[in-house]
Amino acid sequence: MQNKIIEVQDIQISITSMDNKDYICISDFGKLKGGKSTTDDVIRNWLRNRSTLEFLGTWELIHNPNFKPVEFDGLRKMAGLHTFTLSISEWCEKTNAIGMYSKRGKYGGTYAHKDIAFEFASAISPIFKLYLIKEFERLKELENKSSEWNVKRLLTKNNYLIHTDAVKNYILPKNNYYRNKGWLKYAEEADIFNVILFHTTAKEWRKLNPDLAKNSNLRDYATINELTVLSNLESHNAELIKQGKTKLERFEILDSICKYQLGVLNDAEEIRLISEKNI
Repeated sequence: MQNKIIEVQDIQISITSMDNKDYICISDFGKLKGGKSTTDDVIRNWLRNRSTLEFLGTWELIHNPNFKPVEFDGLRKMAGLHTFTLSISEWCEKTNAIGMYSKRGKYGGTYAHKDIAFEFASAISPIFKLYLIKEFERLKELENKSSEWNVKRLLTKNNYLIHTDAVKNYILPKNNYYRNKGWLKYAEEADIFNVILFHTTAKEWRKLNPDLAKNSNLRDYATINELTVLSNLESHNAELIKQGKTKLERFEILDSICKYQLGVLNDAEEIRLISEKNI
């Protein structure tokens, strides 16, 4: 688990991931109030509150199939009593909770799932909570952009060597590269994909988009689904070249593959978006 740091109101807060879920170090919140010991006191007092336990228990019932509701119900009944105390470790041990945990060593402290961390932030300061949410969302937005960029780069490069190797070995003449203008064959093969996917050649796109063409190319504006299909088409084209298919034959086969695969991916994306909207 690699920790990331965000800064909220001049306080550095550690974030880690476990089982594809984000956990925020709520012990770091204490720096706003004066130190870790202050935070520990706030956490203990927060856990004693009945509404807190009901929130934590409901979260666990939703996200944790191994949560112990009977033990939770016993703690909830005692919540609010002057004699009632509860620590993070006791909460986890008695109910098998997964929403919070304690960690020692570097980046040590009490970590809580983001949903719970945001709720606890209210006990520190409602204003702090708002800034925390804002910075966390900014971090996730940067991560998503970085992830999408990396996916695009991988998809555009993944089968490119296979494709260019096939062009080199089966289409280009076996003599001087520049003298015979063999490099033009690469551009022609690339435009097969451009016409199939984007219904235009790279040259035509540059003419239509002179400002964009200064610092980018046609494929920089492709969707993830289009780049996924492009990667698959490059592999198929390499095999078709080896089989000796003509350019027209390859175009028709690749066009059919493209329509099918892009249709499947776009339909799946639409279903996913509808499902997420209804959650």
